[in-house]
Amino acid sequence: MAGHSHWAGIKHKKGKADKQRSKIFSKLSKEITVAAKLGSKDPNMNPRLRSGIQAAKAANMPRDNIERALNKSELNKELNYASIIYEGFGPEKVAVIVEALTDNKNRTASNIRTIFQKNGGNLGSPGVASHQFKQVGVIRIEKHKISDNDILELAINAGAEDCGLINSYHEIITKKENFYKVKVEIEKKIQELYSSGIEWLPTNKVLLDNEKTKSVLNFLELLEDDDDVQYVYANLEIKNNSLSKDITK
Repeated sequence: MAGHSHWAGIKHKKGKADKQRSKIFSKLSKEITVAAKLGSKDPNMNPRLRSGIQAAKAANMPRDNIERALNKSELNKELNYASIIYEGFGPEKVAVIVEALTDNKNRTASNIRTIFQKNGGNLGSPGVASHQFKQVGVIRIEKHKISDNDILELAINAGAEDCGLINSYHEIITKKENFYKVKVEIEKKIQELYSSGIEWLPTNKVLLDNEKTKSVLNFLELLEDDDDVQYVYANLEIKNNSLSKDITK
């Protein structure tokens, strides 16, 4: 089994390292609120909520913030967020998928379109970029919690498709339909996951030189900085380790 999703790994590490904590917490809180509104407030009975809380803990989000996000699902009955996926191409024709949670579709669409247009990209119709990705389950575990051999054996026995070491954590890839089944098996051995969820994994990657790669990364960061954007995926391949180290500072 080999490692996957290099950009996703850098994205997660970079997100923890250099974004404002308030913005991170706001996005995490929104996900927890939505998950709690759509299902049980008991994370043991609600896989999406459990994943949201795990992500919040990994980002060192205070317990009080998590509780407020849970309570918000009960207090604001009329507050409804819509899940929207945007597709398009950024600088250098890199394929991009943007997942958003919004209470105002017009505002979000306008903001996303402006970011694409001002940075040499094009926001397209559904399907224009997603055919270059596949949706998979991704489970990340901090490296120090389990050995390479043990996580590989655990992943295989749980029915995972792939397992590898990315930066400082193990990354397990599953089929979308098997994600929660595999996650339950993993959690029998490791309760505190670094992150887990359904993600878009690129099937065709674009390899650029360092300067062009930095330009694309700046564009992706602008998208991620929008308050309504939860996740951004791109079929960008990082060329070498020196650039990886540079952008994860």
